[in-house]
Amino acid sequence: MHDTPPQDFTKTLLEISTRAPRAEMAPEAWRLARQCVLDWVAVTLAARHEPLVDTLAASLAEEGAAPQAMVLGRPLRLSCLQAALLNGTASHALDYDDVNYALMGHPSVPLLPALLALAEHRRLEGDALLRAFLAGYEFECRVGLAVGPSHYARGFHATATVGALGAAVACAHLLGLDAETTAHAVGIAATQTAGLKSMFGTDCKPLHAGNAARTGLLSASLAARGFTSRTDSLECEQGFAATHAERLNAEAALAEPPLGLHLRANLFKYHASCYETHATIEATARLRQAHALTPAAIDSVEIRVNPYCDRICNIAEPATGLQAKFSLRQTAAFAVAGVDTADIASFSDTRVNSAESVALRGKCQVVLDPDVPASQAVVRIRDHEGQPYEAHHDASRPVLDLVQQQARLEAKAHSLLDSLLGSSGCDEIVRTVNGMEAPGGLGRLLECLSNRA
Repeated sequence: MHDTPPQDFTKTLLEISTRAPRAEMAPEAWRLARQCVLDWVAVTLAARHEPLVDTLAASLAEEGAAPQAMVLGRPLRLSCLQAALLNGTASHALDYDDVNYALMGHPSVPLLPALLALAEHRRLEGDALLRAFLAGYEFECRVGLAVGPSHYARGFHATATVGALGAAVACAHLLGLDAETTAHAVGIAATQTAGLKSMFGTDCKPLHAGNAARTGLLSASLAARGFTSRTDSLECEQGFAATHAERLNAEAALAEPPLGLHLRANLFKYHASCYETHATIEATARLRQAHALTPAAIDSVEIRVNPYCDRICNIAEPATGLQAKFSLRQTAAFAVAGVDTADIASFSDTRVNSAESVALRGKCQVVLDPDVPASQAVVRIRDHEGQPYEAHHDASRPVLDLVQQQARLEAKAHSLLDSLLGSSGCDEIVRTVNGMEAPGGLGRLLECLSNRA
């Protein structure tokens, strides 16, 4: 049953979401936005030759198009829409990109591929891109709160659906569109959104991010040319909220974020798997380290999580490395065995199907417990002597020390890119990202990235 939605909700949400980028951005906001760019570049380049990315690249190259924008990690230029689709898909291919619980999805991968293609084609500056990124980020998080968690529970992947709306707002902001035209862009995106959560563990999940980026860019571009839609697409009868959620929660969407910006609650991944497995990995690894536990000494591992994880990351018997990223049992088994889950190579078909891995996975049991909050996990390990060990972890808490976070992100970038670029090449990317809002900074970043094919 739907509440009566507030009048002009879409436009009100747009006004609030674009207020921060229009004002003088705090140094913290600039730094966080750059950190999102650095992380996005690293995970995108690292996935440049994933099989699903190769397949999509071949299909797009076959189409032929005006060479308007770069493809990260390839000597290939495509149209802006094609580049947004391919770069967006690549950036989510490893499932190693950032998360925000307000969105209940991945905020940067729908936004940055679209913005980078548009900014390159229009020869815009890095400060404009970062402001547009913030506008789109805040909007998608507020829409996520407006329709969540029922939107996600119904089987929609918010990265694909809500992310497309955020990308439309980000691109509209970068194009300098007024509020009315931007509302049209949101409506154009809203009528195109798609993305099924049932596709997790397949090539389609990364495609969701790429398609959201493409949809957002197309929607803003059409609106800029006078293409129309309803300007109340979020709240209207049979609109986005009415068809995609149990109700529109205007109070949550309009509330001030606890840390001032939704961007401040961005969560970066340090394990190359679904974020809902991270609390389990952290708690299990802590027990292994604290008690010097070995796989041979373990009798059982109980993983207690919220039931909403069941249709996200509870593939009981993964057959591939990709499926393992969405398996609480497998990621717990990796953590017990001391496998480096920060290393993308750990999630290989061979490792997942090894006798040792299958045997250890068989000792792991998932218990769905509504008393365990979402984003948290309680792990209980019992050894062969009956000794129990227990640990709890909450993965929803953002890092407050941005200097520490920068260091971790740079280390993650090096782990992903040194084999491709060498340490000095990765350092160059870090430097150019850190200076991208200065005059000419985006041009220097584009030049740096174009040399990484």
